[in-house]
Amino acid sequence: MQESRYEMEVQPLGWWVRSHHCNELNLENVDQHVCLMGWVQYRRDHGGLIFIDLRDRHGLTQVVFTPDANALALEEAHGLRSEYVMAIKGVVRARPKDMVNPNLQTGEIEVEVVEFRLLNKAKTPPFIIEDRMDAAESLRLKYRYLDLRRPQMTSNLVFRSRAVQAMRSFLHDNNFIEVETPVLTKSTPEGARDFLVPSRLNQGEFYALPQSPQLFKQLLMCSGMDRYYQVVKCFRDEDLRADRQPEFTQVDLEMSFADEEGVMSISEKLLAHLFKETMDIELEIPFTRISYAQAIADYGLDKPDIRFDLKLKDITSLVKGSEFRLFAEAELVKAMAVPGGSELSRKEIDDFTEYVKIYGAKGLAWIKIKEDEWQSPIAKFLSQEERSAIGAEFDLQPGDIIFFQAGPADMVNTALGYLRVRLAERFDLIPENEFAPLWVTDFPLLEWDDEDKRWVARHHPFTSPKDSHFEMLQSDPGQALARAYDLVLNGNEVGGGSIRIHNSSDQQKMFAALGIDEEEAQAKFGFLLQALEYGAPPHGGLAFGLDRLIMLMNKCSSIRDVIAFPKTQKAACVMTDAPSHVSAAQLRELGLKLREKPKV
Repeated sequence: MQESRYEMEVQPLGWWVRSHHCNELNLENVDQHVCLMGWVQYRRDHGGLIFIDLRDRHGLTQVVFTPDANALALEEAHGLRSEYVMAIKGVVRARPKDMVNPNLQTGEIEVEVVEFRLLNKAKTPPFIIEDRMDAAESLRLKYRYLDLRRPQMTSNLVFRSRAVQAMRSFLHDNNFIEVETPVLTKSTPEGARDFLVPSRLNQGEFYALPQSPQLFKQLLMCSGMDRYYQVVKCFRDEDLRADRQPEFTQVDLEMSFADEEGVMSISEKLLAHLFKETMDIELEIPFTRISYAQAIADYGLDKPDIRFDLKLKDITSLVKGSEFRLFAEAELVKAMAVPGGSELSRKEIDDFTEYVKIYGAKGLAWIKIKEDEWQSPIAKFLSQEERSAIGAEFDLQPGDIIFFQAGPADMVNTALGYLRVRLAERFDLIPENEFAPLWVTDFPLLEWDDEDKRWVARHHPFTSPKDSHFEMLQSDPGQALARAYDLVLNGNEVGGGSIRIHNSSDQQKMFAALGIDEEEAQAKFGFLLQALEYGAPPHGGLAFGLDRLIMLMNKCSSIRDVIAFPKTQKAACVMTDAPSHVSAAQLRELGLKLREKPKV
């Protein structure tokens, strides 16, 4: 590569003003004088000409240095490198027909450079700034500001911005008001660990970062705000997965004088508006609705993907007397048939067996249905009567395969539920470019915590039981159903909410069922209980998980790809090196002293 004979000096922007962005010019701009600014994506030296692909967040424009337009600029352009920041002034020209780039919005034109300014130099990036690069995610996160320059990452954030604008516009037009709620608040039990913030002015006391604005949005309903929304940061100190972050964003809404139908209806319209505005996709309203019990029965999970039809079936009664002891003695036996699935190799079946062990299964039983036999290590233990009953239940045909799971109900449903998705991926059963929203309703209100030996709220302690189920809180807590609803999209929970308890005596009943006595309730939630005594309206709401929703709409594999500066699975920011140690002086100001780490 030829080096410039001139020292490339960084120049000030001065009075230069950008006239267009780098994805804007076309044949209608030919012969216009323009000023573009951006980063050098590529430099190509064609002897007497130098071509630069100039990039900004909007796209690319090809600019060309020629001896006729400015011979000195052409000479200096030899010193330009990838990611240098520059501004050019020039004239728009039509490209020769054989040089048109149909893959670029600006592919029919180029800008002949009359003058340019180098605004900043750049080191060689640790990875190529383009979508085709294969850098490790850890390296991308360390240099996130470079990763975000890539077109796909830029597009994700632009899409996210448009989505938030669309949602805000809809809510504003439907009489919701945006209210900010505190970030430094009181620690209250809501299901996950709080992030705690020590108070310097009140030493020995702590704020908590909110897991959600739950209590504040209920207080806003007590305040007569009627319809509230907020695009809000939430914080949970929990173990992470691909779709979790310690800090995440919700689009939160709450409505007074509303029942389940009212909240679900406005949420459907909001999601339909979002898809139409951002993707020009029409979602059919109303969304499909199934109960929690039906979701578990048919799909094994409370967030089923309904884009494909593989369903689980309970065959416990069919194999209760089986010679196969595992089936005969199991609390629950379920099966799932895959039409044409007998093509699976033994290695693939073994891989699926290892996969279900993640969910507590000890193995995976299977049978391949052949023309004249059932091929499986367990087939010999099944009587002809049992085979006939199973075959009729699933309408089994030669070439099918059927998988079984037996044992505790939670394990059976979870293992087969996730296996169902794996099998759908293996056999290409999931339609592309299809979005299938689903409401799951009628959740259990409480669930038993084996470790603490007490009932805990499945959603949160402020969810109302169904009207006729209040008396069950004392007599049969496990049978009480909640006025709760989750919004599921393509097998992912993207929203959840409930109708809230809106009077103090009923809230006390809920606390009692959770083992929270009156003294503890007053200490932790006294402000809410007091507010409920001053004429609180019936109310309910829902929170959309914005990060997960945008991830699905953009077909990304992780929410980290739709968050500007995410944390790793260890809740660390490798770019800023957070979390980090603080000085002893800072700790003294807070009245804190750290314990020494135990010696290994």
